[in-house]
Amino acid sequence: MRGSRSHHPALIELAAIAGLVLPVTAFAQSYPTKPVRIVVGFAAGGSTDLVARLAANKLSAALGQPVIVENRPGAGGNIAAELVAKSPPDGHVLLVAPSAFSVNPSLYRRAPYDALKDFAPVSAMTSYMLFLVCHPSLPVRSVKELVALAKSKPGHVNYSSAGTGTTTHISGELLAHMTGTRMTHVAFKGTGQQLPALLSGEVALAFGSTTVVPLVQVRKLVLLGVTGAKRFPGLPQAPTIAETVPGYEVNSWNAMFAPAGTPPATVQRISEQLGKALKQTDALEIFERQGLQESTGTPEALAAMVAEEVAKWAKVIKSASIPLQ
Repeated sequence: MRGSRSHHPALIELAAIAGLVLPVTAFAQSYPTKPVRIVVGFAAGGSTDLVARLAANKLSAALGQPVIVENRPGAGGNIAAELVAKSPPDGHVLLVAPSAFSVNPSLYRRAPYDALKDFAPVSAMTSYMLFLVCHPSLPVRSVKELVALAKSKPGHVNYSSAGTGTTTHISGELLAHMTGTRMTHVAFKGTGQQLPALLSGEVALAFGSTTVVPLVQVRKLVLLGVTGAKRFPGLPQAPTIAETVPGYEVNSWNAMFAPAGTPPATVQRISEQLGKALKQTDALEIFERQGLQESTGTPEALAAMVAEEVAKWAKVIKSASIPLQ
């Protein structure tokens, strides 16, 4: 029976390979091995921060490790994106970013990240449409009438935004680009300044979030259209802009990204847990109150969306000659 105790060279080699493979597999299964940080490029209290904190709370329970939100505001979200892009690709540092993520690479002369190369998309999280509203003194009551006025008086109609490069800005530039019109953009420092200027009649138009809906209902503002592909359920009588300008669509979103090179198994696990978490009843109720829609999906779906939007907004920014920052 001595032969049964001998060690065949092939078996020894297989055992050595198994010894190398098993720790890697065990490590992948044990993720996360320490607290996870979700970095947000904006101050606490905004939509992106709210979504990130809800996700952190849910993922902490699902992953079995603390998940902490870290706010790194500045440069339109670029500071946070750069931090995550340069972090170890192990899934312990994640980014929750709004749709400005796909605009900034074309808006900044020296963007500190490549949206398509420096990140591993994890999942979309939420989306929401914007509302094109005007002051009642503007003599238009539809997108068709607005386009006609803008064509008859180039540059005469002005619209406000929460800042250059924000969704509230480029939504107007996309409309002008697609209709061959020219409107004057007036940038403010956030919605806190943008909305009062619209209500006072200082500016004529604005693209706003659901915060403008109550003002429409009490007739302080006039709703001309919504930017989504479908009508807003809360105001089904309001047409989409696309009903007048075919192909027009703008959806603001929040999504999660990991550094490029993060193991696909880790990305997939986070994506799956995030999808389950944000579909829970309490999460959906919070989103509804905030005018948000749950939009989780696969890493591949998010990658395709970002690629499409990077190309779309690069074309609009160039066409509108928006000054680079």
